[in-house]
Amino acid sequence: MPTVRFQVETDLPPDRILGALTDFSDRRPAVWPNIDHAHFRVHGQGAGWADVTEGNVLAWERNAYQWNAAAGEVTVTAIESDTWAPGSQWRYRLQPTATGGTQVDVTVVRTGRGPRGLLIGAFITWFGRRILRSDMEKVLARIR
Repeated sequence: MPTVRFQVETDLPPDRILGALTDFSDRRPAVWPNIDHAHFRVHGQGAGWADVTEGNVLAWERNAYQWNAAAGEVTVTAIESDTWAPGSQWRYRLQPTATGGTQVDVTVVRTGRGPRGLLIGAFITWFGRRILRSDMEKVLARIR
């Protein structure tokens, strides 16, 4: 079960980061580089949760989002996917910095489903930290 951990610091306040993580409007594919409009669908959402399918032509997943704004935590758990086993996760922890920005701690736990998922999981083990960190930095640049 490949696990990748990384941190990103930004001058954006935690509420802006939380807002981007939990914004399921039509703007989401414009902010998140690995989501396209054709693979984005909100099945339901409420206070502190959302049920969302997202992805692109390479991989899609239906995720259960849960968040606690006061704690600055968001957990994204795969329910169904063409690449990842149920239970695969993204976990975000948002910690305010002394300068008013945010330290974003990200943990990605991926269990591949099928040969393609296993191959991508191995790739993530070797190169994931750099690629996923870069993707997160792109998101932060887009929400400014």
